[in-house]
Amino acid sequence: MQSVFQTYLQLGFSHISDLEGYDHILFIVALCAIYQLREWKSVALLATAFTIGHSITLALAVLGVIPVNAAWIEFLIPVTIALTAIYNVVAHRKAGSNRVWDRTMKVNYGFAALFGLIHGMGFSNFLRSSLMPGQEDQLVTQLLAFNIGVELGQLAIVAVVLALSAVALQLMRVRQREWNLFISGGAFGLALVMALERVGAVL
Repeated sequence: MQSVFQTYLQLGFSHISDLEGYDHILFIVALCAIYQLREWKSVALLATAFTIGHSITLALAVLGVIPVNAAWIEFLIPVTIALTAIYNVVAHRKAGSNRVWDRTMKVNYGFAALFGLIHGMGFSNFLRSSLMPGQEDQLVTQLLAFNIGVELGQLAIVAVVLALSAVALQLMRVRQREWNLFISGGAFGLALVMALERVGAVL
């Protein structure tokens, strides 16, 4: 029989990597669009910034400290994806020097943490529906395990995206700008469709 920690660790991993609810995956993909494999440390820090953001609101929402309007959160999640995709294209076009590129990276970390706050409230809707009766005294363990599971899932997604980037850029000789446009454009298109599908629930 699995422990509570193992159960929620797997729950966090499976939730972030679930292809049926791919909005969180799409956000991570969009975050990675402007990076190459050699920048994997920067991307890992980016995923951690996202984790810090969503961990805060996940805990506060599950503990009932902050209210969560599920309809608004589900709408705002694809908005974060679309904004990230737009920023990728604009920032990459303006990045003509190392100094500008370094500033772009710092802004990206801020976006990851800020948008993580929104995604954390989305995670809280799922986690609250998955909490087991009679285990209220293990809520801290459940939150910790779920967050670690989400982080491991994120890193797995990052690894896949960077591997695909390496294949495209190094083996297929695709230009970085074209790869960024392809990934960011696709993410923006899918996010726009999701936002339009969900906007009716908030009007």
